[in-house]
This record gives sequence, C-alpha cells and structure tokens, in this order.
Amino acid sequence: MRRVTDRVKQHPKAGEAATGDARRDRWRKHRIARRAEFVEAALRALDEHGPDLAMEDVATAAGVTKPVLYRHFADKADLYLALGQRGTELLFSRLVPAINAELAPVPRIRTALDAFFGVIEEYPNLYRLLARRSFSGKPVQADVVAEDKELIATALTALLGDYMRMLGLDSGAAEPWAYGIVGMVQNTGEWWLERRSMSRDSVVEYLTRIIWAAIDGLTRQQGVVIDPDQPLEANKVVRLAAASNREEISDAG
Repeated sequence: MRRVTDRVKQHPKAGEAATGDARRDRWRKHRIARRAEFVEAALRALDEHGPDLAMEDVATAAGVTKPVLYRHFADKADLYLALGQRGTELLFSRLVPAINAELAPVPRIRTALDAFFGVIEEYPNLYRLLARRSFSGKPVQADVVAEDKELIATALTALLGDYMRMLGLDSGAAEPWAYGIVGMVQNTGEWWLERRSMSRDSVVEYLTRIIWAAIDGLTRQQGVVIDPDQPLEANKVVRLAAASNREEISDAG
C-alpha cells in the first residue's frame, strides 16, 4: 500500500512539471512571434525613414515604447541581426527557386537575376542598412551582406561544378566563376540602387547577356556548344537553408 501511495503522490509533481514546460513553450513561441512583429515594424520604419532610422522610429511603427522594444532585443545590434535574418529569408525564398527553375540556360540566368533585383528594388533601404553595417548611428560587427554573398557563391560553385563535370569540362573554374558572377551582380545592384539610370528589366537583360557570353565563350573554347534556349539534359539544383542555419548548404542532382 505504501508503494501505491508513493506513486500517487508523485503524479501532481509530474503534472506541475508538464504544465511548467507547456507554459515556457508558449512564452517562447510568444516571444518569437513578437520579435517577428517588431522586425516587420522595422521594415515599415525603414520605408518611411530610410537607413538612418532610430529605435524610436521602430517603436513608433510597432505602436510600443522603446522599453518594450528592448525587452525583445538586447540592443541595436540584436535588431540589426534580426533584420539581416529577415532580409536573407526574403532573398533566398525568391532566389533559390529561380536558380533551380527547369528552364533553358539563358531564361534561367535571367530569372535568377530578376529575383535578386526584385528584392533589392522592393526593400532598397533594408539592403542599404545591411550594407552600411550600422544601425541608429552605432556600428555593428556582423556583415550580413558578405555572409549571404558567401552562401550564394558557395552554392553557385557547386551548381556550376556539377554542370561542368556533366559536360566533360574542368570544374576547377567553377569557384572563380561563381565568385566573379556574384561580385559583379552585387556591385551592379548597388550601382543600380543609387543611380536608377535604367529600368530593372534593362539591367537584368544586360547582365544576362554578359554572364551568358562568358559561359558560351568558355564552353566553345573546349568544343562544347550549348543551346541557350533549350533546357539542359539534367536540371542540377542547389538548396540554401538560411532560415535555420545560415551556413548549411547542400546540393542535389
């Protein structure tokens, strides 16, 4: 009888622990959702005030006071990193499907470029803020733009390497090609954001022609001719898991 009684006495404690775990889980989810709301408010504030916005501007856009904002972000750098994470999600959610589209080479290049320019056109001040590496007048150590550039270049290296091996070419050129393409597109994007001397469609088309001319020229030197308007035999793809782990990259054939 004593053993049964002991077991019965343990049940409330187990129930209390489960209740406590559930409460902590709900609180954690609430904080995550609240942070996401504040990040969206910061994006609205960026649209209104530009990359020189202050924490007060974010708080106003969110309809809260600064102390409430600081309950969810340790400091300005913490909010900057959250904005960087959101920017990465926005970019990759459009760029990766575009890169992996089952299209002929030239339309595929054009679609991927248009995805990138579409994001920076829609969120120009977010890109400027992240590229500046400061928030509300305070420098930050993180370099989100450089990290994303590295992720994209690494994934593009794998993609190009797969195609070059498939075509019987030396895949050693894949990495410098990838970094060269990413650097050119990024620099052109920054120039375009500041100048806007041509339409988005025009700058995308110019870059598409430049990138394809380089690919076509190199493959022809090796005796390989690719039809720019016909899909290749195999559709090699890349995956970038930036939302959960900024450094996780895998590729599949």
